[in-house]
This record gives sequence, structure tokens and C-alpha cells, in this order.
Amino acid sequence: MELAGKVVVVTGGTRGVGAGIASACAGAGARVVVCARRPPEVASEGVEFAAVDLRDAGAVREFLEGVVERYGRLDVLVNNAGGTPHRLLGEGEAERHARVVELNLLVPMAVSLAAYGHLRASGGCVVMVGSVSGGRASPGTAAYGAAKAGLENLARSMAVEWAPEVRVNTVVLGMVRTELSHLHYGDAEGVAAVGRTVPLGRLAEPSEVGEVVVFLASERAAYVSGASLLVHGGGERPAFLEASTVNKEK
Repeated sequence: MELAGKVVVVTGGTRGVGAGIASACAGAGARVVVCARRPPEVASEGVEFAAVDLRDAGAVREFLEGVVERYGRLDVLVNNAGGTPHRLLGEGEAERHARVVELNLLVPMAVSLAAYGHLRASGGCVVMVGSVSGGRASPGTAAYGAAKAGLENLARSMAVEWAPEVRVNTVVLGMVRTELSHLHYGDAEGVAAVGRTVPLGRLAEPSEVGEVVVFLASERAAYVSGASLLVHGGGERPAFLEASTVNKEK
């Protein structure tokens, strides 16, 4: 029960990675509130839902103040809300790409700023949910990759500015198996094939991401701030190794 007595807010925590994070935090003893525009299709034990448009700064402030009023504190903010459809840069208007950047970078910044006073009072922490797309080329999701790169840098700057009262870290995710995996990787065969490209041989499960967030939110990570923790199963095998005609593994 590493998070017993703590109050955790997870943005976009109604499905996929966010739901895995919320469930793990609840399992570790925290009071968990998830917020999104729509409620979850399946309720998670120990997780409360609040309908919030995260692009509405006033609504976000009101929501966080309500959480503190109800539970007396806010200890952990997990900025998980985000995502993007597959869209090549030349196939979408600038406004559409700008909305992707807004959701994946500007929204986490705004929510963190709204939560800062509450987190400072509790000596709490922020966990950003980043992506390996922020550290490599991201064809088809270029705006998303750019936003995630910015998010990781933002977290490092926040960790310096808000220390020592508030810790800020990023979990940098590789591929995760969620209910939307088919949109990116295809059918079950496609998901399995993509998983085989990962050194550990499979995609991550949302619950595994959740356990990493629990660690970063707990006292075990009391001296961890400004860190980017790779959760990607070993990353990606370099393409040149497959193309090469020498030094093949036997």
C-alpha cells in the first residue's frame, strides 16, 4: 500500500494506459480520481470519475479545487491525456496538427499549473506520460512526436523550478497493448508481429505502466526528479541489423 492516504488525479484515465495507471494507484492504496470528457465504459474499483474538458482552463481549476475540497489534499497529478490519429503532415491542415500539440503539450502544462499550489502544499509530484515518439522520427504522427519531445523538456524544467516541494518526472512509453491497438498495428496477428520487434518480445500492458507510475509517486522515489524513465521493453532493434548481410545471429 505504497500510496495509502494519498490522493491521485489521472487525466484521461478512463481507458488504455490511463485506466491501467488509475487501477495500479488504487491498488496501492490511493484515492484516485480520473477525468475525461466521457465516463469509462467499465468502472474500476476504487476509482472515481469526473467529467472535465481539459482544454477549458477554468473547468480544470474548478475540478482540482473540488478534489481538494472533498479529500483535503492532492498528492499526485498524472498527465496521461493525449494521443493522435495517424495523419501525415501534408494530409492535414495546420490547425489539426496544432490541436494535437495542444492536447499533448499545452494541456499537461495548464493542468500542472492549476495543480501546482495544491501539490506544493502536500509535497506532491507530477508524472508526465511521454512517448518514445518524442525522441525519434515519428512519421504519421509528427505533431504528436514534437509535442512529446516538448513535454519531456517541460518536465525537466518544472522539476528544477518547483523543487524541492514538488517532484516532476516522465515515463517515456514504447508500444502498449490497449483496446485501440488495432488502429495502429492491425489485427491480432499484426499486434503480435509488432510485439516481436521489441527486445522483450511483446507490447507492454497498461498495468505494467501503472506499476512504474506507482513507484515514481511513492516515497521510494523521493530523490527522483527531472528523470525520464524509459518503459519500452528494450526499445527497437536497429533496422540496419536486419538489412546487413554480415554478422547475423545464428
